[in-house]
Amino acid sequence: MPKIIGLTGGIGSGKSTIAKHIEQMGIPVYISDLEAKKILDTQEAISEVANAFGREIIKNGKVTREKLSQIVFQQPQKLKILNSIIHPKVASHFKEWLEIHSKEKFVIKEAAILFESGSYKDCDKVILVTAPKETRIQRVMKRDSISRQAVENRIANQWSEEEKEQLSDFVIVNEQLSDALKAAENIISILRNH
Repeated sequence: MPKIIGLTGGIGSGKSTIAKHIEQMGIPVYISDLEAKKILDTQEAISEVANAFGREIIKNGKVTREKLSQIVFQQPQKLKILNSIIHPKVASHFKEWLEIHSKEKFVIKEAAILFESGSYKDCDKVILVTAPKETRIQRVMKRDSISRQAVENRIANQWSEEEKEQLSDFVIVNEQLSDALKAAENIISILRNH
């Protein structure tokens, strides 16, 4: 089985950009957030979310993501409930994906809440993408057209950069994209040669 290299970073750190770059280098990358979104559209997840959060969260047979986000990012207990519905399904999907890539030396598992969910414990190494808080806030406000407060609520639900750094094997500082991409290339080169 391949080694699992976790790739994480707080909201707005640029971890998705780094993940795409690594994928372009020929390394299989599993995007947990993308799979979680797909799972949220399955009938099983829709009915579990409706049971947990009320039918008013469902519109046209789908979960209204905006409503769900407003609830879970303001109430940490509700976020735990949502995670308990979605995470086991993502974990099971990841196992199947890993089987498909069983001949690889290593794969990347990209997850926004790698530490918060405890799934970093299943990784052989962890790469953290980080950026100054203000840079991250500005990026997300621009990207998602949301208020500063909405971004700060999301940041408040994630571990601090310091906590993440202590448990990471590699840290990529993503202030200048070209430097961050070079750092990612160096890390992949180290992983390939081990």
